[in-house]
Amino acid sequence: MKISVINPHGFCAGVTGALRKALRLADSPGRSLYCLHELVHNEIVVADMKKRGFAFVESLDDVPEGATVLFSAHGVCPEVRARAAARRLNVVDATCPFVDRVHRAARGFAARGMPVVVIGKASHAEVKGILGEAPDAAVICSVEEARAVGMPGGPVGVVSQTTMNADEVREIVAALRERFEVETTADVCNATKERQDAVKAFDGDAILVLGSASSSNTRRLCEVARCRAFRAGTMDELRALDLSGVSHLGVTSGASTPESFLDAAVRRLEADYGSGAPSAGRDCDCR
Repeated sequence: MKISVINPHGFCAGVTGALRKALRLADSPGRSLYCLHELVHNEIVVADMKKRGFAFVESLDDVPEGATVLFSAHGVCPEVRARAAARRLNVVDATCPFVDRVHRAARGFAARGMPVVVIGKASHAEVKGILGEAPDAAVICSVEEARAVGMPGGPVGVVSQTTMNADEVREIVAALRERFEVETTADVCNATKERQDAVKAFDGDAILVLGSASSSNTRRLCEVARCRAFRAGTMDELRALDLSGVSHLGVTSGASTPESFLDAAVRRLEADYGSGAPSAGRDCDCR
């Protein structure tokens, strides 16, 4: 089997910045550290943060008054920020700058009295945070829902979860434009789009995406592949895959997947399936 590592892959700038803030906190002794929700959707990163002293909570009620809490890269709603201030929590905000830009856009549309549409998954942490800026917004994630959603008259403001399938976002916006006057900033982040484009350009017969099942950008990489797609977030999941019959395997990783896991996975694949070349396909750049 030929094994090609697809570039670009792995950590985006937002994840790198969030982890840098987390590590800086962990290096400060004498603090009780809390993280509201998973910092990023990756079990390897979460496990490492727990070893460094972080406790993960789903509610600020579980954070002692005056303690230090890290907000995840997915962002939080204004109500959460207000509650943190009221409880005198020491907040370290790791919100991705691109996500923050979406918050500002949604807040701006709502302030102008425009109905807002959020393209994304209603259950995703990022979308929940965006909805805090425009509580009456409609959430849709398909062309069919775009053709069915009801909106009052006048222009509609449209934003998007940053980790969606870029092609689907364009199709959904086009469907909305067929029915409404649309003002939009809807787009996935550049890192998400670049990784998706690289996967779509790969010309082998199978792709392995390394990342957590809970990671939206990881799942989107599987969806956009133009060949068979496999996913693994741990070495156990990797060992459980049946890759027999694959002649050319592309390997990529989600934006929250550590490079150390990709390196370990490639070594395992080369041992089990590869030609023995220690850097098989490392120069593959499918941008």
